[in-house]
Amino acid sequence: MATQRKGLQMSAPALSPTSDTSSSTAAASGTASPTTAGRPRIVIAGAGPAAQALVRQLTRTPFAGAITVLSNRDDAPDELLELAVLPQVSVRFGQPASYIDAENRRVTTADGLELNYDELVIATGSAPAEAPVEGAARCLSYSTIDDAARLGEAVKDVTRVLGRRPLGILVGTGSAAGQAEAVLRARGVRPVRTTIRPAAVVPTLAGSVLPASGILFEDGSSMNGDLVILAEERIARDELAATAGLVTAAGGGIVISQDFRTSVPGIWAIGDAAAYDGVRLGLLVASGSAASVCASQLLEAAMARPLAAAA
Repeated sequence: MATQRKGLQMSAPALSPTSDTSSSTAAASGTASPTTAGRPRIVIAGAGPAAQALVRQLTRTPFAGAITVLSNRDDAPDELLELAVLPQVSVRFGQPASYIDAENRRVTTADGLELNYDELVIATGSAPAEAPVEGAARCLSYSTIDDAARLGEAVKDVTRVLGRRPLGILVGTGSAAGQAEAVLRARGVRPVRTTIRPAAVVPTLAGSVLPASGILFEDGSSMNGDLVILAEERIARDELAATAGLVTAAGGGIVISQDFRTSVPGIWAIGDAAAYDGVRLGLLVASGSAASVCASQLLEAAMARPLAAAA
């Protein structure tokens, strides 16, 4: 783990990207037009936690370019609205990226909007491998390292109310479940782990701190405790990789190097859409840490064009 984190801080060679942004005429036609050199454009496909953390990191620097976030959500949650008000940030709601023309550095959204980019970051996240368990919304969940703090706070609340060490029912196999078990034990929970997928979640009585305390299996048997944690496997949303010819991992996820670059120049990946050494990035590095390193690499690449032009 320590080795991987150290590697992610390595510097990367500079690229020589082209630069463009969208004018009012281009916006009306759905195509972004080129602009003067020195104003690089970063497009981020995805608007989840990793993408949000990356935008925050980029806007904390003197970056003078434009940042466009392509969200697949039609609604406008507060966390995205906070980013959208920043002067150099544009959030396109309900405009998920659907195709990448890597040769011309252009991305097309599901509605046909075309945006040119200097650097493109894929941050489309992951999705559950199976349909949600009935009542899953009433449980705690663990899918990335970022969930550790939230899980710890929830356990603290339950422990305070119970006045004793909680008994946790942990559902899942694989790396996510292993990490969740370690977090639970560190927070004083007695985890009972099952690899058999339940048919439904059993709610607790009204007024409980957590609305789920047990699970029910297909055969009618059940397991009960003080809280239920789902840590089931997830699949990287890496469909964009095929359109750009990116290398993907055997188990899913866009293959990245230690500096978040993919196999195609000008395209990066971060968050659960990415895979490092065959493992989902969200299980290796917290989104904030990854975003900090990725942002520095992006800025270095974005500044390479004017330097190359002046040479």
